[in-house]
Amino acid sequence: MKIILASGSPRRKELLNNIGIKFDVIPSNADETLPASLTPAQAVEYLSKTKAHDVFVRHPDCAVIGSDTVVACDGKILGKPKDETDAFNMLKMLSGKTHSVFTGVTIMTEDETVSFYEETKVTFYELTDDEINSYIKTGEPMDKAGAYGIQGKGCVLVKKIDGDYFNVVGLPAARTYRELKYKNII
Repeated sequence: MKIILASGSPRRKELLNNIGIKFDVIPSNADETLPASLTPAQAVEYLSKTKAHDVFVRHPDCAVIGSDTVVACDGKILGKPKDETDAFNMLKMLSGKTHSVFTGVTIMTEDETVSFYEETKVTFYELTDDEINSYIKTGEPMDKAGAYGIQGKGCVLVKKIDGDYFNVVGLPAARTYRELKYKNII
């Protein structure tokens, strides 16, 4: 069965390539507005399903993988920053604290839809304003949930993690692989 990744994320593409999955990329154009009062886990499952469905309706003979990642800290969901000020505020909030990274994945076929999420706890070092501003100047935070990329220059912000590293990158690769295998898609 042909597999489609409903995401333009280079990180998700790389992770699927790393685990040997053959797939096409067709980014979703779905509205990513969240209903009020969803938990972070519910939010990423909702968005992953919304993205997968958007592509699936145009390619119903394929297996479509939708995914979404958010950072949650102090009860607040942090998506991608709107601008540098937003990035600064997010990184300041994460400084010296442990937060959660949630990634939701939906695999949609004509026979069934399976959705799941993974949660990874990430602890940041205490960051100075200069460190935050220097990191923002790299441009890396601007397209990442929580305004950092653990796999890039943002690795120096991270003191420790508890859980799946690849979940923080943007896709729980091992769990996704097992779900695809279990469903006989690969």
